[in-house]
Formats: sequence, C-alpha cells, structure tokens
Amino acid sequence: MALTNNDIIKKLRVALSYKDTDIIAILKLVDYDISKTELSAFFRAEDHEKYMELQDQILRNFLNGLVIHKRGKMERKPKSDANKRAVENKLPPKEFRKPLGVKPNKSNEKTKPNKSKETSKPNVSQIGGIRFKVKGK
Repeated sequence: MALTNNDIIKKLRVALSYKDTDIIAILKLVDYDISKTELSAFFRAEDHEKYMELQDQILRNFLNGLVIHKRGKMERKPKSDANKRAVENKLPPKEFRKPLGVKPNKSNEKTKPNKSKETSKPNVSQIGGIRFKVKGK
C-alpha cells in the first residue's frame, strides 16, 4: 500500500505536533496562500464528502517551507564569486602553475653532452622534403 500525499502530510503533522495555523504559516514562507478550510479538507477521512486529495504542488511547497522554517532562509552568494571559483578549479595547483611569458632558466634545463668532431654524422641529402642516406663519401 503506497502512501498518498494526504497520508504524508498527516504523518508529518503528527510527528512535528503542528496545528493548522503552523502549516499555514509554513506555506506562507514559500508564498503559498491557503485557507484553513482548504487545509482541513486534506486531513479528513477519504470517505468524507468534503475530502480533497492533496496535490503534489502543495506538498512540495509545504516541504520547501518546512526546510526554510527549520534551517532558515538560504543566503545566495554573488555569481561573480562562483564563476571565479569555477575557473580556478580547472587550473592545476598553484605550485605547478607557471607565470605567462616566463621562459625557463637555462640552469634548470638539462644540458646535452657535447659531441666531439670525431663522431661522424650520417650523410643525408634532402630532395623535395624527402631525406635520403647517401652511401659513402
């Protein structure tokens, strides 16, 4: 047996010891106005002639209002800070970042050992972008 929206709000009302006025005040936190008679129709028995089924929108607004009632209104931060953090999160950690336009020090570069003139380079000629090894000199 699945719980209906009416069952959910009834159970929350009992668990939190709320009265009709408390629920109306919570719904006003999310700018949803409801009268006391409309609200009482949700708490009636299903076979009662004045029974109304609680719609999803009203339950959703009640739950959002309950969060605001319990935690307080959430303060939004300016969007510029959020965008700045998002850009920074894509960058590597500061110690790995290199300033723009800075060339590496020659002292940090690995130096190649000097080749003596004794080692011969292979004879290579290039014709039209194609390299050929030339045998013998």
